[in-house]
Order: sequence, then C-alpha cells, then structure tokens
Amino acid sequence: MVAPPGCVFLLTDYGTGDEFAGLLRAAVARVAPGAPVVDLTHGIPPFDVVAGSRALVRCIDHLGPGVVLAVVDPGVGTARRGVALQVGAVPGAPATRPGSMPGPGAGVEPDAGKGSAPEAGGRPWVLVGPDNGLLVAAAERIGPVRRAVALPPATPPPCATAATFDGRDVFAPAAARLWAGATLAEVGEPIDPAGLERLADPVLRVRPGRVEAEVLWVDRFGNVQLAARPDDARRAGLGADLSVVAGGRPVPARRVPTFAAAGSGALGVVVDANGHLAVAADRRSAATILQVSAGDVVTLHGAGPVAGSGAAAGGGAAAGGAAAGGGAAAGSGGAAGGGAAGGSGGAVGCSGAAGGGGGTVGGGGGAASGGMAG
Repeated sequence: MVAPPGCVFLLTDYGTGDEFAGLLRAAVARVAPGAPVVDLTHGIPPFDVVAGSRALVRCIDHLGPGVVLAVVDPGVGTARRGVALQVGAVPGAPATRPGSMPGPGAGVEPDAGKGSAPEAGGRPWVLVGPDNGLLVAAAERIGPVRRAVALPPATPPPCATAATFDGRDVFAPAAARLWAGATLAEVGEPIDPAGLERLADPVLRVRPGRVEAEVLWVDRFGNVQLAARPDDARRAGLGADLSVVAGGRPVPARRVPTFAAAGSGALGVVVDANGHLAVAADRRSAATILQVSAGDVVTLHGAGPVAGSGAAAGGGAAAGGAAAGGGAAAGSGGAAGGGAAGGSGGAVGCSGAAGGGGGTVGGGGGAASGGMAG
C-alpha cells in the first residue's frame, strides 16, 4: 500500500534532557524510514495526564493529516491498555458502500474508507497512546471515534528489555506502521470505543452576573486560560468591566481585544488563540498577580462590589462538552510555553515547523522520575 500523506506528531512528558524523546523518533524511523516527524512538545509536566490531554486539544485543530503519537503514561507497565483510535477516513482508502467490503488486496479494514476523501489539508486520522484519558478529548474534536484497538505488549528483545518504555517499544512502532499504511486490525485487537478512559470535565458554572471557571492552563507568559468562552460571559450578562476573584481576592479587570490593550499594570480578559477566555497582563504574568495555577477556580464578576469569595454556590450550568483544552494566546504571538507548538494556528507542515514558526521542542528536565520513560 502506498504510504499515506502526512506526519507523525509527537507529544510527551519526556523532556529533552534525556534520550527518551530521541528514541521515540528513532523507533518511528526504524519502522517507517522517511516518515516526517513533528515534535509538538515534550514539555508536559511529568505524569500530568490532564495537562497532556489539554495540550493535545490545543494542538489538534491545527495539525495536518497523519498519526498522533502521545505519551504521558504514569501507568506504564501496568494493566492499563495501549490503544490506537481511528477518527477519520484513512487517506488513500477507497470509499465503500455501507455493508460492503473492499476488494482483494485493498489493504484496509471493512468500511475503513467509508465516505468521501479527507477535506483539503486533511486532519490526523489515528491517535496512538495509553488508554488513560490522554487521547479521547482531542480525538473527539476531529469527530467520533470510529473504531479502536488495544495494542499488544512489547515484543521480546532486542527492542523491548522491560515493561517501562512503552513509548519506544509499543506506541512508536504501532504509530509508524499505521502511518506506513497498516490497518487498525493489523496492529491490535478491536475494542469498544465506549469503554475508553475519559477525564472529568473542567469546572464551569454560569449564573447571572458571574462565571465560575477552572484554570485549564497557564502558559510560559503567565496567561491564565479558563474553561469559559465568550458565549459564557454573554449568557452571564458580563460587560466590559469585570472583577476577577481568585482565592477570595477580587482584582479589577477589563475585557480587551489584545494583551497590550490591558494597559500597564492592569489585568485584561482576552479571547485566546483557541477561543477561550484568558486573564492576561501586558508583559507581566497574570498568574502571578492572581496567584493561581492550572486546576484552580476563578470567578469573573460584573463590575461592582464583590461579596465573599465569589465561589458559586451549587447548581449552575455544567460545562457540557466544554473542550478540556484550547490555548492561551502565546505572549505577543510567540511560542507557547514548555515547547508547546506556538503561534497563530496555521496547519503544521511536515517540515516540523509548528503553527507560527515554533516547532522546537521545549522544556528540559521533564523526564519521568524513577527511571520510567513511559
């Protein structure tokens, strides 16, 4: 089968201080020589599956066709499954009628090519990694998971010497084979997509006059990305002048279109690069000003006196389907922190340049402790 177009996109918590990320690339090259590889980031905080999932969500809309290989795997070597998820039509696969089978030698699963060819530019069609909640949110931004397989354990030496580096020994070879044209049935055993592990939705409650939202991400510039979006502020009736409450402390802020528009020493609330509300400051860290980090909850109030801590009392509209990701706009269009692909969200090319010219992997020292590469 002719190798499909596209790249192998990598996202891990391996860091760049050890050889783990390089060996992942080498494992792909060994199985699929010539496969273009794009490093989205290896700077996910060690073991932080939630941060990895949200980073993948921020990236996924801006990737071209190919295979996503994501590894944030504190459960490496345990009973947790390795999986591959198909979310789109496989490029080059012939369209089939419902219930029909491809002809002999077609090299695709029954129904794998159903529907029209991928749209211009394409999207990733398979995600590979651990079944621990890392993959599903990003996969479902592309579309429903069409089918899923559980990957078999690593093969015996010389490639696999222990059960502590599934990224190199299980996930990378599977991703490379899929990029080179293998079907899901050729790399694993079918499983029910409904049984895939999922992460909890972030906190988001909208009430008249206020929005309570979880901090999804703090980028390297200190921009504070929230689970809330502009429509949530509209439903709450919030105007331009706001109060941001964190830890019971209200800080004045204003809805602004850009970082610089916030003005010196003031907080602004912008719409970030992925459509979320983000609290920012002009050339300062809003996270430091608010003393918040990912997982904290802040409240946006309309201007005026704020009583108590501002925490919403029960009820409220839950964040039904709110994306567990997005991305605070990176500084003044610079690369997003920790090596995350930065810039303005153009499709990532096969040269490895991400978005607006980032593409370099970030963050040193992110290798998993205790010698586990994941």
